[in-house]
Amino acid sequence: MPPLSIFIIARDEADRIARTIAAVRALSDDIVVIDSGSTDGTQAIAESLGARVIFNPWPGYGPQKRFAEDQCRHDWLLNLDADEVVPPDLAAEIASLFANGEPAADAFELRIAEIFPGEPAPHRLAYALAPVRLYRKDKGRYSPSPVHDRVDLVAGARVARLKGTVHHFSVRSLGEQMAKLNGYSDAQADDLDKRGITLSVFRLVAEFPANFIKAYIGRRHALRGVYGFMTAMNYAFYRYLRVAKHWERRLQRRTDAAAPPQQKSDEN
Repeated sequence: MPPLSIFIIARDEADRIARTIAAVRALSDDIVVIDSGSTDGTQAIAESLGARVIFNPWPGYGPQKRFAEDQCRHDWLLNLDADEVVPPDLAAEIASLFANGEPAADAFELRIAEIFPGEPAPHRLAYALAPVRLYRKDKGRYSPSPVHDRVDLVAGARVARLKGTVHHFSVRSLGEQMAKLNGYSDAQADDLDKRGITLSVFRLVAEFPANFIKAYIGRRHALRGVYGFMTAMNYAFYRYLRVAKHWERRLQRRTDAAAPPQQKSDEN
């Protein structure tokens, strides 16, 4: 078995996490699930499949994944989300990296393609991301940002890309997707405030149409039928919403700053 730890962050993923863990059980003797407070039995399902489950209150994406990295026993780490599945060809490819000792690179990018409800596999022309997900812990760590989900590598780290594709079952339903994206927009508005960034007011007008085109044409959702159109609309509204919340907060701060100090009533 490869000297590899696999870590997953989760909350209320009872309907999806078993498939994720089962697909990689042969790759690791150290599967770690960091749970931030599931109430649907996620923890028991993960433990029944041999995972170590550790509770950690939700601190944001980057901090949660950094906490997970610290719990892993091996030098090599593979990060998966609870709605991502490694198919057999990719599992075999990962195992082959360790067949003759250390892999040739320090980090590997994994292609991740979304599968919409009703699709048996990723569309052959589906848009996909390819972030670093497999890496040596001394060559990279997740960014501490609560909203930016990426591995920051040390200078000079050797990076390669695997051929296989992770199957990403991210959408339970359009309503659930929109609720999740609404939460993302809150976190991103918080992040803009903390970093002192001001977005142009003109983005309130441009954000929705620009991001609909980005998703529907640029990310090729147009190839995915009616569901592709609907998810492109959700994505565009989410991107608009983060700008709207950012400006709502700015307007509220201006209102608060302009308000006269509250007069204290005289005591008798």
